[in-house]
Amino acid sequence: MPSRRPVVRCAPRLLALLGLLAAVLAAAAPSPAAAKESGELSVGIADQKTTFFTAPLFQDLHISKVRRVVPWDAMNIGYERAELDQWLTAARAASTRPLLSFGHSRVPSRAHTAPTPAQFVASFRKLHKAYPWVTEFAVWNEPNLCGEPLCHKPALAARYYDALRAACRSCTILASEVLDNPTMTPWVKAFLARVKHKPTVWGLHNYLDANRLRTSGTRRLLRLVTGQIWFTETGGIVKRRSAHKQGGFPETVAHAAVAMRWIFDKLVELSPRIKRVYIYHWNPGGPRDSWDSGLVGLDGAARTGYRVLRDRLRTIERRRAATAARHRVAHG
Repeated sequence: MPSRRPVVRCAPRLLALLGLLAAVLAAAAPSPAAAKESGELSVGIADQKTTFFTAPLFQDLHISKVRRVVPWDAMNIGYERAELDQWLTAARAASTRPLLSFGHSRVPSRAHTAPTPAQFVASFRKLHKAYPWVTEFAVWNEPNLCGEPLCHKPALAARYYDALRAACRSCTILASEVLDNPTMTPWVKAFLARVKHKPTVWGLHNYLDANRLRTSGTRRLLRLVTGQIWFTETGGIVKRRSAHKQGGFPETVAHAAVAMRWIFDKLVELSPRIKRVYIYHWNPGGPRDSWDSGLVGLDGAARTGYRVLRDRLRTIERRRAATAARHRVAHG
């Protein structure tokens, strides 16, 4: 029987080595604040138009992420497919990465009808075959907004999510992009009760938090779900028609700038799990648009919100550069 004395002598040394290793790993692991400073937060623009891709003001921001809402049946309708192709061609020419968010059909007879999972996935496969370089998708745009065909069907949205995960295992699939209104909590809970694959990324449209200068909606989603949260639509609202109004804040260019500061200084800082922010939108399409949260006005001039965004992007870049410099020094 071998002596146990050598084992006793080695144990303290082994424990010391393990402790040293743990300390090294702990020092190497970034804190939540350091993760933010390392440039993990990405900023994008959400807009249906193509003109902003070549606008000098957009190019000056050096933004690499963009988002568009796509009717679920777009690949089956000639003009829809042509619009999508034009937008994706412009996105690629601008060296940006697109996120495509599925939504209701624009065909009037189908606008309030949800597709079957088989129809939904068949349309997705057709799109992904045509554009294999697009790898980021959201299951549905604001499904908890009543008026949407999925408002009372979170279980169906869960089936869509599971089907998309199976159809493209290399894609990033957002569970859905929920609006921060009172229906969000019950909708998300019902979705989670039926989904088979645990979502790793959620989209959030936190207009109410951003414009009412609150944090409650974003905090609720952070408590409800795990994984990353992307603000796939947010921004300061300049003008809405009555159908969109929920009150509680002014609608001016000055207010929109205040909301933009709130997004980056308060909402983004709630958690390191918040990884992306897409500002909606670049500019209003015309004076009769029902919604205006544009960074740029109808005259093409930058609004105050644009300048706030530009300043925040510069801050992100300075932090990224400082972190990279510290990394180079630490690793020779």
